[in-house]
Parts: sequence; C-alpha cells; structure tokens
Amino acid sequence: MNKSISTSCRANKEISHGEKKEEDISRGTLIWRAAKLPMYTVALIPITVGTAAAYLQTGEYSLERYFILLASFVLVNAWVNLSNDVYDFDTGADKNKKESVVNMVGSRTAIHILSWLMLALGFAGLASVAMEARNPRSILLLVSAIFCGYIYQCPPFRLSYHGLGEPLCFASFGPFSTIAFYLLQSTTSELPISKTIVSAAVLVGFTSSLVLFCSHFHQIEDDKAVGKISPLVRLGTERGSKVVKMAVLGLYWLVIGLGLARTLPYSCIMLCTMTLPMGNLVVSFVQENHKDKTKIFMAKYYCVRLHAIFGAALAAGLVASRMHAEGQLQSLSTCFHRPECAYS
Repeated sequence: MNKSISTSCRANKEISHGEKKEEDISRGTLIWRAAKLPMYTVALIPITVGTAAAYLQTGEYSLERYFILLASFVLVNAWVNLSNDVYDFDTGADKNKKESVVNMVGSRTAIHILSWLMLALGFAGLASVAMEARNPRSILLLVSAIFCGYIYQCPPFRLSYHGLGEPLCFASFGPFSTIAFYLLQSTTSELPISKTIVSAAVLVGFTSSLVLFCSHFHQIEDDKAVGKISPLVRLGTERGSKVVKMAVLGLYWLVIGLGLARTLPYSCIMLCTMTLPMGNLVVSFVQENHKDKTKIFMAKYYCVRLHAIFGAALAAGLVASRMHAEGQLQSLSTCFHRPECAYS
C-alpha cells in the first residue's frame, strides 16, 4: 500500500513538473514560436531557386521583381499560417497549443480577417508582376499553389486531416511555385519549362514536405483527439523517424541521380552534397528524440535549416554553372582575337 502511494506521489510530481516546465515558457518565446519566422524560408527558397534557374537559362534576372515576389509570397505564407491557426482552433486541434496566434490574441475573428487581408495583398503583388511579365502561365501556377494551401486547411476540404498535407505541400512549394517564379524572371521572351527547372522544383518540394512532416511529431496526441489523421498519427514516432532517415537519404541520391542524368549541372551535385552534415543532423536528432515530446518540437526547425541550406546550395549551383559557362565563352573569345591562337 505504502509502495503504491509512493509511486503515485512520484508520478504526480513528474506530471506537475512537466506542467510547470510548460508554463515556464516565456511570453517572448511564445511570440517567437507564433511568428514562425524561420518557417518563411519556404517562401524564400522557391523564389531564389526559380530566379537562379532563370539566370542559368538566360544570364539575366530582375532584382526588383525578386523582392516584390518575395514580399508578396511571404504575405501568402502568412495567410497559410494564420488561417491554419484559425481552423485548427475551430476543430480543437490547437486547444493545448500556447503559441497559437488565436490563443495568444484571444480573437478568432480578428486573426481570420487579418489572414485573408494578407492573402489579398500578397496575391495582388504576385499578379502585378505576372501582368508586367505578360505571363499567364505563371499566374495559373500560382493560383494552383494557393489553391493547394486552401484545400490543405480550409473547410469543407481540410485535406490535411486526411493525411494529404505533405503531397499538397510538395505540389504547392515545388512544381507550382518554383516554376512560376522562374517564368516571372523572363524580361524579354517567355522562358521554356526545361528539365532543369522541373528537377530543381521537385527538390524544393521534397524538402518543403519534409519540414511539414517533422512538424507533426509533437502534435500526435492532439491530432488524434480531433480526428486529424496526419502521417505520423498513422505511423507513430518510431516508424516516422525511419521515414525521415529514408527521406533524407533519398534527397541526396535524387540530386546525384539528376546531376548524372544531366538534368542538373554538376555544380549542383557538388554544392548540395556539401550540406550532408545538416541532413545527418536532422536524422540523428529525430532518431534520438522522437519519443520526447518536448525536445522533438525542434525537429521542424532542424528541417527548416536543411531546407534553407540545401535550397541555397541548389541555387548557387545553378548560378555557378552559368558563370562558368560565360567564363569559358569569354576565354574562347579572347583567344580567338589573339594572332597566336588564330594561327594555331
């Protein structure tokens, strides 16, 4: 009997300690989590890779368009994040989520209006660039990307509740957005949709989906409670950690395969494989902490780092390939105008 009472007391102490630890999170930390600033790399990378691919194709790009597109797409992503908080509040999925913007502000209506205002402003910016570029294909792709975001979370669809969030994320940030931003960098004639931009867009979609997948690790119990069947609800954390390992390995094999198939420049293989230590860090962190609900919260941020570094390496590889090609042409041109080269 005494042993039972002692065990019960220890359990109560552990629970109260956990609750205290959760309550001890500072207001500043909650605001930082709610802002999700690192998550906006999912807006930065498609635009950067798309612009780099356009530079590879033509040797030109518009910095003004780049920043207008970036600001506009950040607003669209703010709509995704804020409206997701609103609709998860409605279903009760964010009941215990202290960093939910709706829970922090205390007004569902205000956040709902703000989110749709941001979408309107963001879409207006994207449309203005599309009109300037006279490229209807790009606006169709961007509308498709936004529609993926809508059916991901908004009623009556809420496809994320049926485990379809990752495929929608892949399509939205990969092929739809990245190819659209590539097309919008055209300053003269319309750019062709080449194997290179399609391959680059697939890689961007892949890492974006991995970020979303890892964001579910710490939410499994809350998701189960409201019937949100995310992939990790089906798999569990043990098998989920193995999926992360296979996905990271698959990412690097994919970039090597695309490079060897000459759909991506060799410079992309070289620079992207240099990010392997970050990929290894993601895998080891998830494998070591997938059972710890407190620590595994950080998994999505490790994935964000991988997404950002890998995307930057991919873009740098595309730019480096163009610069190398131009350097070779300049050398040939210089040699051609030298008498000793002309007679050799």
